[in-house]
Amino acid sequence: MTVSPEAKSGETDSFLRLPSVLRDRQLSGYYRPMEKNRLEAFSDGVIAIIITIMVLELKAPTQANGLADLKPLLPVLLSYVLSFIYVGIYWNNHHHMFHSTEKVTGGILWANLHLLFWLSLFPFTTAWVGANHLAPTPVAVYGLVLLMAAIAYFILQHAIIAQQGPASLLAKAIGNDWKGKVSPLCYLAAIPLAFVNVWIANALFIFVAILWLVPDRRIERVLSERAKE
Repeated sequence: MTVSPEAKSGETDSFLRLPSVLRDRQLSGYYRPMEKNRLEAFSDGVIAIIITIMVLELKAPTQANGLADLKPLLPVLLSYVLSFIYVGIYWNNHHHMFHSTEKVTGGILWANLHLLFWLSLFPFTTAWVGANHLAPTPVAVYGLVLLMAAIAYFILQHAIIAQQGPASLLAKAIGNDWKGKVSPLCYLAAIPLAFVNVWIANALFIFVAILWLVPDRRIERVLSERAKE
């Protein structure tokens, strides 16, 4: 494969912008760009723990007289199901996003930790919503955590694009990202609406979840097109 003069020039400019210590290490073979494998493995582990904590919050009925014994647990079960779907959506999108990412930087690592922080609050807000039977304040806080997780994902996404450039696979795959823009607006609306009508707020959460459950093959399509070139 022939490397164009423009690509060589870009690599030279990137190399010259490195601090002198890193230039010396790269020339000596000591310095290597950070791979993404450890970040993906760490993120998968954290997400698995989040799901485990959520399911451990489910307490079995103390009696076994019939299905009616599950009725008091319905708010807990429903909040768990919704949160499980959200965690699954984030894991799926995170997997696809890093599938199109070649290298990571310190900024990407911190942006990823920022996302994991907000995801790690899912078990707390899920348990609070379920234990208080969808009361307005817990639902509003649940919406706030969803909003902050969406913002954190947006920051991570753009940190990767900033590192890889506007012509990168991820930048091409995202396009105008209308779902990524609509989702935070729904969360933002749901927070005050939780104090007006809690069911409207929950309907917005479910709407966004359904929106993302629809298969999104943007990244897969771009990767397939790149493989054919």
